[in-house]
Amino acid sequence: MLSQNSNIQKRTGAFALIDSLVRHQVKHVFGYPGGAILPIYDELYSWEQSELIKHILVRHEQGAAHAADAYARSTGNVGVCFATSGPGATNLVTGIATAQTDSIPMVIITGQVGRAFIGTDAFQEIDIFGITLPIVKHSYVIRDPRDISRIVAEAFYIAQHGRPGPVLIDIPKDVGLETFNYIPVNTSEINLPGCRPLIKVCSQQLFPIIKLLQQSNQPLLYVGGGAIIANAYQEIKEFVEYCQIPITTTLMGKGIIDENHPLCLGMLGMHGTAYANFAVSECDLLIALGARFDDRVTGKLDEFACNAKVIHIDIDPAEIGKNRIPQIAVIGNLLFILQDLLFLIKQEKSFSNYLTQSWLFIERIKQWKHDYPLIIPKSVNQLFPQEIISEIGLQAPNAYYTTDVGQHQMWAAQFIKAQPRKWITSAGLGTMGYGLPAAIGVKIAHSNETVICISGDASFQMNLQELVTIAQYNLNIKIIIINNFWQGMVRQWQETFYEGRYSHSNMKKGAPDFQMLASCYGIKAITVRDRYELKNIIADILNSPGPIIADFQVIEDENCYPMVAPGKSNAQMLGIKKTNLKPINVYITENKFSSN
Repeated sequence: MLSQNSNIQKRTGAFALIDSLVRHQVKHVFGYPGGAILPIYDELYSWEQSELIKHILVRHEQGAAHAADAYARSTGNVGVCFATSGPGATNLVTGIATAQTDSIPMVIITGQVGRAFIGTDAFQEIDIFGITLPIVKHSYVIRDPRDISRIVAEAFYIAQHGRPGPVLIDIPKDVGLETFNYIPVNTSEINLPGCRPLIKVCSQQLFPIIKLLQQSNQPLLYVGGGAIIANAYQEIKEFVEYCQIPITTTLMGKGIIDENHPLCLGMLGMHGTAYANFAVSECDLLIALGARFDDRVTGKLDEFACNAKVIHIDIDPAEIGKNRIPQIAVIGNLLFILQDLLFLIKQEKSFSNYLTQSWLFIERIKQWKHDYPLIIPKSVNQLFPQEIISEIGLQAPNAYYTTDVGQHQMWAAQFIKAQPRKWITSAGLGTMGYGLPAAIGVKIAHSNETVICISGDASFQMNLQELVTIAQYNLNIKIIIINNFWQGMVRQWQETFYEGRYSHSNMKKGAPDFQMLASCYGIKAITVRDRYELKNIIADILNSPGPIIADFQVIEDENCYPMVAPGKSNAQMLGIKKTNLKPINVYITENKFSSN
């Protein structure tokens, strides 16, 4: 199917598009057909017959965007989705915004009415280019099929260059049908003055970081999703262990380091661990790596790490100083910066004297971990969501996890010890309905891996039509519904801040029987109402062949704690209790942290 540069042939615009996607190693596309994009789907038919590319038919275009987004998050490659014009294109908007907020590389292909009809309010015409301008990294409307190969190459480059993001390509119907002399464009041939190459950071920019480290007694690493994007796992682990610096992560940064590591404090912020929030409130040096000082992390901004000097390393210059002015800022690829920084630190002979300074801070953090642990409540009969999620995490430590948004998302972030690129959630936009289609994208990318979707009863109902996609492709996805018959986080806020006025947050009236619903799609299901043999039930769910829905009907009024109220500092958390357990002793030997 692939044309050769030396053999110029008459091809359609649709051929040029599919050929260009295949040349960029696109294996899977998620989408839904419609009138304006039919020329592209017609061309796709023969390419699929040749097994050069595979299209995954979703049941709603929002599902296509979320699946492509999760495909990209779990692989590091560009996710691709198709939709037709008009409502097909507008149905993508939430998914595009989700990807943009979390810096996910995607290429979105939308059909459009023919060129002669643009601007006439033709049937299913919509200005998707204009609608999505604030939520894409770049966008195109193709007017000439000769531009397709170049534009696809540019789109893939832009989507991945610097801080990643989604790129939209809108293709009028007649552009896909028009024939022309097709000459593929190689990525090396494109010229994008607006995408300037990243300048390598020189050593002189890194020496001030070492100086601040040596002056610090209570340093803390604050790591965000940029570190995941940069694939800086080994470098961060080495930096943590060599410098003996505790590390806390954002929701997007989960998995950058083994969360069982003694120097890992888990997630910080609104529903972060108490010890992470105490640490960030008392540190004297905060090293922000690929993080953007989001409001859900910082709480009251002027009291966030208010005693600390700040080092901010990020690939996006727009994030430097946006919310917090750093003492030192370095712009560039985090992976390479950390490699150079580690090299310089190891060359610094006096650095070993610094290592003893932070030990007392580490001891205090260890004591906070002991005094303020995450609580897993248990009852004789009632099901608590924390116990369910924790047990799933223990039984499936190597799984890919997708989540929806709400209390279950925060409990999953607290209790599941994620691995790199195996934690897939909508963080910045907080998109309910994300988890199920995201699980589809992950499973298509990693067909032999365990994929678990943790959802809530309210979130699950927002995109449950994608059960058809799961059934059609027989995707072995384990769907865990934490069912409290409420919009859980909304109910918690109404209880805490609105004097218990539960305005339209109860979901019990009209709630479906999820087990019966699953049977309509030919999917196995189980309903669990008490904790009798909970461990065995979860093991059976995980070991069951094929997809399965597990409806865990949990206690209805359980709240997610710790919680930092709006306008409060991270040290002012609701719902934390100090344990009365025997204190522990802490010691450090040979740059290794341990306890007895």
